[in-house]
Amino acid sequence: MEEFNAGKSAALARVVSIVENHRPGFEEILGSLHPRTGRARRIGLTGPPGAGKSTIASLLVKTLREQGLTVGVIAVDPTSPFTGGSLLGDRVRMESVALDPGVFIRSMATRGSLGGLAAATREVADVLDAFGFDRLLIETVGVGQSELDVARTADSTVLVLVPESGDSIQTLKAGVMEIADIFVVNKADRPGADRLRNDVELMLGLRKGVSFGNVPAHHGIDLKRLNPARLARESAAVANPTEWTPPVLSAVATKHEGIPEIMAAVDRHFAYLEQSGTLRARRRERLRERVMDVVERKVSDRLWKDPGTRTWLEEQLPSVEEGTATPFAVADQLLRQSAELVRGEQRT
Repeated sequence: MEEFNAGKSAALARVVSIVENHRPGFEEILGSLHPRTGRARRIGLTGPPGAGKSTIASLLVKTLREQGLTVGVIAVDPTSPFTGGSLLGDRVRMESVALDPGVFIRSMATRGSLGGLAAATREVADVLDAFGFDRLLIETVGVGQSELDVARTADSTVLVLVPESGDSIQTLKAGVMEIADIFVVNKADRPGADRLRNDVELMLGLRKGVSFGNVPAHHGIDLKRLNPARLARESAAVANPTEWTPPVLSAVATKHEGIPEIMAAVDRHFAYLEQSGTLRARRRERLRERVMDVVERKVSDRLWKDPGTRTWLEEQLPSVEEGTATPFAVADQLLRQSAELVRGEQRT
């Protein structure tokens, strides 16, 4: 760890590999680094495949580097269900910033994890945070509306959409649309971009109820101000230390258009998080979820890696098949008789 503490990128890569693959000693490493985490701002990028997330990510990295900030990038790619391998192509797309000494890019495979991120993404993010990067950029795999893990990992979540993402009904669905702090309609020079942006703003206005927030109670109603999309747009443009309305921005990443506006929105959102106290609440929730995840992983490992447990379970299956026992009763019995294993004690 001496070279890691000295800021050597080669040592960082080795530590990341140990943590990502859960090699022996990874918990001790994470434990020693934990007091140094919490300094980096974490920015999540999510959205459907082909939306231009990697292009936007590389341009955001360039912008941050021009500001003199160091950047750690975690780019998650899907794992093949047949070979278990992954192309890890996001690193190829970010070739223009990959050689910058102030940038560290780590491509990770999902390895079957749902939610758009690899199972060890948050742990690797902690390593990069402890190493001293000013900003962490976390790009999800791009699988659709189930990509909710990014909101549990990032301070600010940017959802990138394109006119081809789907019709207006698609924008009203719950899921990934609910966790975005900033919306970006990329490829805004294509037909349908303005309509998509208006649909998203309409959804935000209806969801937050801002369409009636400033309307007089009875007389003197200005019908022009009953447009939820317009009110959402106006609300997003006003700095408010106690409430955040996600802005819906336009960008053409291939032409480098819209990137300053995205960066400015990310900075405004972080200022809101600090001023409102939401940042501390989000990070505390992140720690709570981390503890729960570790407990679930350890209990699962201790149970299912124990040969006696697997043998006992096989012996119960005939009763479950015959209907004389239920999966719930077998599970309860297994937990009762495996208390020592759950506590990490060896059976005698």
